[in-house]
Amino acid sequence: MRSNRRTLTMAALLTVALALTSTTMAQTSPPQDDAAPTADNAVLLTIFFKHDQSRPLSELNAQLDRQGFRKAFPPPGIEVVSWYVMMGIGQVVTLRLPASRLREVNRVVEDTAWGPYRTEFYPTYDYKAVGMAQHEKATGN
Repeated sequence: MRSNRRTLTMAALLTVALALTSTTMAQTSPPQDDAAPTADNAVLLTIFFKHDQSRPLSELNAQLDRQGFRKAFPPPGIEVVSWYVMMGIGQVVTLRLPASRLREVNRVVEDTAWGPYRTEFYPTYDYKAVGMAQHEKATGN
């Protein structure tokens, strides 16, 4: 049972990743700066900014400033849902954005954060309403 659930979870994540990839690859023009996330196009993107622990923080911050990270991230019009420091890891940021702007966020990170940080990206979507409805149906509430 646990193996089936794990397989289904992995299949769902792969489906989302492929959908986002095909949407991003099909985009031929730059995203609109005024594009806003809506119920039918919003994704959440959690980014792990893992800092280089072999270098002092002052050196990392100086490089981030030289590369323009703080000016460029997050891009204008991108909603910051949360931004935490995870001790021993670095920073964890969750953004809400239209899927059409995923490439833009990725490029800002590539251009301004690489070096001081290694990054991991986790695109997701809001499932709360569906999950809660399923729970209420199952519990008879």
